[in-house]
Amino acid sequence: MKKFLSSAETVVASSPIYAQTSKVLLKNVSPSRLFVIPLGVADYSNIDIGFDIEQSILRKFDLEGKKFVLSLGALRYYKGLHTLVEAALDITALVVIAGSGPEVDNLKRQVASLNLNNIIFTGHISEDEKITLLRHCSVFALPSHLRSEAFGMVLVEASMFGKPLVCCEIKSGPTFININGETGLTVPPENPKALAIAVETLLDEGQGKLYGSAARKRYETHFSGESLGAAYGALYKKILGN
Repeated sequence: MKKFLSSAETVVASSPIYAQTSKVLLKNVSPSRLFVIPLGVADYSNIDIGFDIEQSILRKFDLEGKKFVLSLGALRYYKGLHTLVEAALDITALVVIAGSGPEVDNLKRQVASLNLNNIIFTGHISEDEKITLLRHCSVFALPSHLRSEAFGMVLVEASMFGKPLVCCEIKSGPTFININGETGLTVPPENPKALAIAVETLLDEGQGKLYGSAARKRYETHFSGESLGAAYGALYKKILGN
């Protein structure tokens, strides 16, 4: 690894905070060779999958006409979903946990032990289901509590759909995507009360729309195909020029 990093003319980190706090990068890559270009995704928020299909998906998960908070992705140990489950005690909307993974049984046991009735597990979802859930959720939450969550691509996707964001401050990518007080709110990791308060704040339609609009603008300027293409184009030109 050290040999590989030392031989690269340029190393790209996915966020400034990761570049500033990664012990590996700080030790093995000189500042002059370290650049920051985030990850991103081409815009698919306007894909038309059909009104009838969307409605059938909402009915499938019993979400038709209901306000819900969405958390989406692989259900892994570092995603902090146990915190979201506990926070659901103080969240007035439904909480949809979409995806599959090794933590699902632990999370379902936690839901049962807390006697919660506002959490929906979707299991593995299709692309149409993913689009529908992102399009219709009121708030997107990523409560990851460990730096194993190096970036948080799902936050980019939620931003693309103009959704207000909630995440935890873990000194990695999520708080580069989600700017506290601008595109959403950030809270300390593994703090259910703070997470619930942040979610409830963004469930307010006026607040949610304000933050969601800012999230969409940040997606366009930092994480869209056009912005990343320009950033890498400039970097390639710099390397070729050298």
